[in-house]
Amino acid sequence: MRTGLMLALAVLASPAVAGAHDSLPQQRLPVIGPAPEFALTSQNGLPVTLADFHGRVVAVTFIYTACPDVCPLLTDKMAHVQDELGAAFGPQVAFVSITVDPEHDTPEVLKEYAATFDADLQGWVFLTGAPTDVREAAQGFGVAVTRRADGLVDHTLLTTLVDRDGAMRIQYLGYRFDPEEFRRDLLGLLSEP
Repeated sequence: MRTGLMLALAVLASPAVAGAHDSLPQQRLPVIGPAPEFALTSQNGLPVTLADFHGRVVAVTFIYTACPDVCPLLTDKMAHVQDELGAAFGPQVAFVSITVDPEHDTPEVLKEYAATFDADLQGWVFLTGAPTDVREAAQGFGVAVTRRADGLVDHTLLTTLVDRDGAMRIQYLGYRFDPEEFRRDLLGLLSEP
């Protein structure tokens, strides 16, 4: 009987606790550590490093253009968030999509892929490079990559937010994260002193 009463009280208390949590001010995201430096090539054939984004909040993700499932879903989600960021996108917030299939994803292929999703290339860069450089970047961000016999690439789908000082702050696993939370986290990092 006592267990039943405790369970009933817990169920009744749950909505109040959830509501109280929702009304709390947004907490500062923890610092994971310094983001790994990379030197890769953009969809325009230009060299790009992480240092080029110093002073901006950056979302770094790993995709490939021949991906039949999750990569296009993630890229589409990011395209919608790009639109929601308004004037902050580009000058203050940037997106970086790094291919995990550099043998296929040339700058030209990445440029076509970006156009498919209406990516604003003033604030969103798609990167490729030598396979060893891409592999090092992926490993630095905690992304495991395995090429399958059928030519597809299995990889960890991680999106990492990097603050204006180059520190990794949060990582989203998969593509099913809440886009509004993602947008709020980007803006929260932007508002930090």
